Amino acid sequence: MKNIVIIGAGKGIGLATARLLSQGNQVYAFSRSESDDLNAMNVKFSVFDATAGDFSPLDALPDKIHGLVYCPGSINLKPFHRLSKEDFLNDFNQNVLGAVQVIQKILPNLKRAGSSSVVMFSTVASKLGMPFHASIAASKSAVEGLTKSLAAEYAANNIRVNCVAPSLTDTPLAEKLLGSPEKREAAANRHPIKAVGSADEMAALIEFLISDKSSWISGQIIGVDGGMGSLKV
Repeated sequence: MKNIVIIGAGKGIGLATARLLSQGNQVYAFSRSESDDLNAMNVKFSVFDATAGDFSPLDALPDKIHGLVYCPGSINLKPFHRLSKEDFLNDFNQNVLGAVQVIQKILPNLKRAGSSSVVMFSTVASKLGMPFHASIAASKSAVEGLTKSLAAEYAANNIRVNCVAPSLTDTPLAEKLLGSPEKREAAANRHPIKAVGSADEMAALIEFLISDKSSWISGQIIGVDGGMGSLKV
């Protein structure tokens, strides 16, 4: 049985991942707010905000952590001229500095496991330039650089670090973009595979990246984007 930490487990991809990984693993799930869904699962749940500066909720983790999944994200879409310094800082704090500080906090636990895996999240917009995505693409591109740097630095410790880069996924975070049948159809049609992603699809990939089946995969940015990042049809 592996000890898996999921940050941002209260909704969407994080919740789907907690549900899947709790089958056969001990999951330590963290969310910024109370979650009836997590309370009903076979997981150890705590309220925790990675941007708040208080990392004491992580002190109770076991000595060995085999997997860390950092799920917090944002969809802050605005014309560039309307983006404030605070917009950029908020996205960077949530997506990058939150991950940095969580990883630093539990790095000793990851090392003690002997073999461990970290999974973070980027976006297709870091690869494919998209209007109105300047702030989120900037912070998620930093996550991609962080992924590769940490994968190189900790390969000798047998800590693998990978990043999942989705396109639009059907989660509460995207509900404004998928809030009507017309919006959903238009979003699906923008992808070569005429569909939006699902949280369960992302969770299945995370399960693989956390597992020993992916023991030779590290430093990768894996697009799960309906072909948007690579195909023109």
